[in-house]
Amino acid sequence: MTDWTFLTNHAHVMVCVARDPGMLVREIATEVGITERATQRILAELIGAGYLERDRDGRRNRYRLHPELPLRHPLERHHLLGELLSALGSPPPGPGGSGPGGSDPGSSDPTGATDSS
Repeated sequence: MTDWTFLTNHAHVMVCVARDPGMLVREIATEVGITERATQRILAELIGAGYLERDRDGRRNRYRLHPELPLRHPLERHHLLGELLSALGSPPPGPGGSGPGGSDPGSSDPTGATDSS
């Protein structure tokens, strides 16, 4: 019997980037259990679809994700990327990609909304 998981490699790559935006392609590949080449392809697809942006930081890349974007499949389009990442224990950076909670460090809402209580 083959091994399978509930999440795609694309989702696994997004979880890695959400946890560490400066993670090397080699490190992402190791964590996900795929080749560096497959990781590069997935990153390029996520960038092309607008879910990620790549910024150069010296000789390294840093990635900014867009948690406000909807998931792609028709069954999940009413959910946001940030919701998925939060459910998996990887809260995405808030708006602007400045780190967890974005401009409000106390907020854990992936949409960037603040707690009014």
